[in-house]
Amino acid sequence: MSQVTVTPSSPILAQSGGEGGGAAFDQIIGISVATAIITVGLLWIAYLHRTRKITWLQTTADTAARALDRPPWVALPLVTFVGTILTAFFGFIWDVSLHIGRGRDDGPLANPAHYFILVGLFLLFITGMLAMILPRDEKPGPAAIKITRTWYVPVGGVLVAGAGLYALIGFPLDDVWHRIFGQDVTLWGPTHLMLIGGAGLSLIGVLLLDYEGRMATPGDTKQDSRLIWFLRCGTFGGLLIGLSVFQIEYDFGVEQFRLVLQPMMIAGAAAFTLVAARIVLGPFAAIVAVAVAGIVRAITALMVGPVLGAPTNVFELCLGAAVLIELLALTPLIKNRVAFGAVGGLLVATVGLWLESLWIDAVYIYPWPTSMWPEALAMAVPVGIAAGACGALLGRVLRSEGLPRPAISRTIVVATVVVIAGATANGLVATVPENATATIALTEAAPDGGRMVDAEVRIDPPDLAGDDPAWVSILSWQGGPGLGNGFTVDRLERTGPGTYRTHEPVPVHGTWKTLLRVQDGRTMTAVPIYLPSDPGIGAEELPAVASSTRDFVPEITILQRERNFDHPSWLFGAASLVVLVCTLALITALAWGAGRISKYTQGQAATGTREDVTVT
Repeated sequence: MSQVTVTPSSPILAQSGGEGGGAAFDQIIGISVATAIITVGLLWIAYLHRTRKITWLQTTADTAARALDRPPWVALPLVTFVGTILTAFFGFIWDVSLHIGRGRDDGPLANPAHYFILVGLFLLFITGMLAMILPRDEKPGPAAIKITRTWYVPVGGVLVAGAGLYALIGFPLDDVWHRIFGQDVTLWGPTHLMLIGGAGLSLIGVLLLDYEGRMATPGDTKQDSRLIWFLRCGTFGGLLIGLSVFQIEYDFGVEQFRLVLQPMMIAGAAAFTLVAARIVLGPFAAIVAVAVAGIVRAITALMVGPVLGAPTNVFELCLGAAVLIELLALTPLIKNRVAFGAVGGLLVATVGLWLESLWIDAVYIYPWPTSMWPEALAMAVPVGIAAGACGALLGRVLRSEGLPRPAISRTIVVATVVVIAGATANGLVATVPENATATIALTEAAPDGGRMVDAEVRIDPPDLAGDDPAWVSILSWQGGPGLGNGFTVDRLERTGPGTYRTHEPVPVHGTWKTLLRVQDGRTMTAVPIYLPSDPGIGAEELPAVASSTRDFVPEITILQRERNFDHPSWLFGAASLVVLVCTLALITALAWGAGRISKYTQGQAATGTREDVTVT
């Protein structure tokens, strides 16, 4: 038996190295040149269009307007946005999958998925700019913003462009982040959250832009056709996806944070989106939105997994939440929008999560243990109530019902941000037990592209994982390319107090990284079983020996092996604060935009739904 002690600063886990830092300068220069060309080209087209030196842009927008029954400055951006968001989402899922199966990138242009993300984000910014460029001889809606003496732009266009810019800023900041702190191979890196958050929150801007277009549409009824109603439901489905991307690591089964965060995120996304959809579009809108989201997620997972051979993800359904919102809307409570949203959020965060847990238990790698529910509900219920009330505010805006008094509206929005931040902060608290070890005995199994082993594990102290842990498993990942999808998880079988064994052999060869993981309550820790040498970051091999006793360490030191922990703590806090300020600025802009539109459109008849109700 060998005794190996591994600590966060151990050279076995990580050392500073070039490949773990920022991208090569030639790739940075390439992206910068492309950005400059696109920006100059966009400005040139804008100038030619507004000075009437080209006609093709207006002709294209007019064609889209006839098809969608919206003004040209809304119709063409809506068409481009569909391609934009689908391209970016596909690239995002593929990118996460490649990182799980293969590990880090050599740079932003070394990963094929990054091209889809970059194109999608550039198109997102262009979509918002199109909405601002196209109006020439008109004021695009009553809430339009005056740019020059004769140039007005729609609020939604400004918000979509701003969300796109916010996401694009994440790319250079991400490179700076990697140069300082090394590569954080996790979706929840601060700059990574900017990239996905900008794209996800842009859906709110799109909904507001579409609403401005309906307000500017000639006619007395402004009633949508069934096709347009369905497409608008699809937009809410897109919003549900956009707000659900934050838990993608959970969908793949490589969550690097406590499991209790997953139900909270599902409750918040579902409550906000489905309450707003039901208020705006009437009966069955919540169910249709969930169906559209599910179809898009399923097609994307199929393309990335079976078609491209990368790890496959599952996804939450939110069908139970949608049914609950639809049933609640049959009661008189629908007349009081904010109360409807709050109660709807409560139902989603309780009964809805229980219904969702049936699906989670059936298809996810890690089901929700009974022991997790008290803390999960303590986090999810406040988030669900606040998000539901916030969704009701958006619904009121998009139905021309106006917002409550500013003090009430602002309190709801601020409370929602604070509650989500507080719940997230609690979920991020994780502890590593002191003087805890795992003795791992390996038995040789039939080779499969390299060395494979069965494992028997004895944890000391035996009660470290408790009776109903979130997981005790062995994760093997980043074993590709050429080795299947490069990712496996084995939830260990308990054989006695503190003893476990594998169900099938695990890889301990090549580029595979194999580790024992334990998460129970606030305990989240791991023991490395096999780590390959990695000259790019100066890391030595940690061999998989026949029998070893190793200390439990923070998971992050193994899963994010490329991270550089040799920096002042204040520097990480200051860098995170910059990202936080940018994020709060985007949320503030969206809230301001919704408030401005509500101010100028309150009381106008433009429901576009199949029902009319009296609102108190």
